[in-house]
Amino acid sequence: MLNRRTFSTALVAGVATNILAGSAKARAQTGPKVSNVVLVHGAYADGSCWSEVVGLLQQAGLNATVVQHPLTTLEAGVEATRRAIALQDGPTILVGHSFAGMIVSEAGMDPTISSLVYVAARAPDAGEDYTALAKTFAAPPASAGLVWSAGYGKLSEEAFLRDFAGDIAREKARILYAVQGPISDRLFSGRTTQAAWRSKPSWYAVSTEDRTINPDLERFMAKRMNAKTIEVKASHLSLISHPREITQLILQAAGQLS
Repeated sequence: MLNRRTFSTALVAGVATNILAGSAKARAQTGPKVSNVVLVHGAYADGSCWSEVVGLLQQAGLNATVVQHPLTTLEAGVEATRRAIALQDGPTILVGHSFAGMIVSEAGMDPTISSLVYVAARAPDAGEDYTALAKTFAAPPASAGLVWSAGYGKLSEEAFLRDFAGDIAREKARILYAVQGPISDRLFSGRTTQAAWRSKPSWYAVSTEDRTINPDLERFMAKRMNAKTIEVKASHLSLISHPREITQLILQAAGQLS
């Protein structure tokens, strides 16, 4: 009998095989292949949100490292990411979701970072006020569900399930809600001093059903950075609801797929 664990393992292996299989054109090398990937989580989450993608990357033969940063300040997140980058043994892809796009833009200036991947992520220019930029677009619903206590904020359960993880099965979304990382009231006040996307090849995954970052804002940022862009019919958590598409994008950045 095929138990749940065996089925899950087979499913991940099958998906990874499908990603790498296909026509010769799909396998064509678009640049030097990179085997290291560092992934950074966003607000209201922790590193476990990358689990599905990590499994697929590992099946594809890549070395994946997930950064666990404290969600206290932008500087602390950048520092934690730089420590992870320093442990890699060669050229590396840097991937960020949501708030971590700012970390990617700053830490991505490291010379070992060959390209950047943004997943429904913030991507302000150097010194740019992201909050002011976001206000030029319609406010996403999730922002109204942030609850503060003693200097830290979390999304309410209703906002988390509806506006943050809207396309995740409710049972799983409630688990994600329970483990969400609280953010410091200083986290969103930081500004990047550099924009690595101005000098590094970049990829961007827009979540078309996003209720945490306005999808039109995501499109604006992706276009401004001249990123190779895909659109995924997903909530803010496309890395969980559509891990195959996000993995494919990372593999493209790594030179594994055309």
